[in-house]
Amino acid sequence: MTPGQSSSLRMPSFLHGDYSSVHQKTRKEGLRCGGQYREDGSFPAPRQMSEMPPGEVLVVHEGVDFQRERPAWRLYMVSNVKRGMWEALDWPNTFEVDDLYEAFCRETAWGALYFAIGRTAPMSAERVALRLQSVLRFWEPLQSVRYLFSSPNATLTLDELMGASCDWAMDAWCPVAAPVRARLETAAERMGRATREESLEAMLRQMPRVLTFARGLKHQNVVADPSFQRQRLSTLDPSAFERVSGACTSELLGQVYAWDRLLGKQ
Repeated sequence: MTPGQSSSLRMPSFLHGDYSSVHQKTRKEGLRCGGQYREDGSFPAPRQMSEMPPGEVLVVHEGVDFQRERPAWRLYMVSNVKRGMWEALDWPNTFEVDDLYEAFCRETAWGALYFAIGRTAPMSAERVALRLQSVLRFWEPLQSVRYLFSSPNATLTLDELMGASCDWAMDAWCPVAAPVRARLETAAERMGRATREESLEAMLRQMPRVLTFARGLKHQNVVADPSFQRQRLSTLDPSAFERVSGACTSELLGQVYAWDRLLGKQ
């Protein structure tokens, strides 16, 4: 824990309440953020923060939020802050603003966690490394609460949450048996300094997992061939390679489908 950092998790009050009230409060916060960014290029800190008691539950995935009338902490609704911000700015290209807002949020425990587990594009090795490093800085306060992520009936510890949401990163960048935190530290360090060749090897390690999610491939035997995968990944242009360099399962799955379609046209 860094000096001066609380051992308790502090959350913006706009993320607490029943679903309807959180939806309204997060949109309002997004409009406020967009308004300030339009004025001076910065984002305002949340007006009110609240400390979560140890063991309290934080809902981090919309798919398990079935009791919407129940007051709860709803981290996944940060996405609605972003929508409110886009509404306020009304710009056709929000990529730069998104990047700046993410960097702003990663300086907080709640923001670091949101971006680490949310698989928000871009998923490059460089960006994912920054996200994991941010979570690791806030590990102790994030460890003080429990999480709803993959099942509405199972609360997870931070280790379990990161294991469930970032298993792909650990498998690709630290494929060893070790505690979750240690594997994340190694993965983040390796991703942060990865060369193109190191990213390529990480992606190839991830390909067997990726193919378990592929459905309806017409050229399964070809795209499953490691030599074919290596050749196609090696010849991606710098921008396309950067996009998949983190070895995220969903990004690589999109690449597999693109290869399969291309083979069908040959």
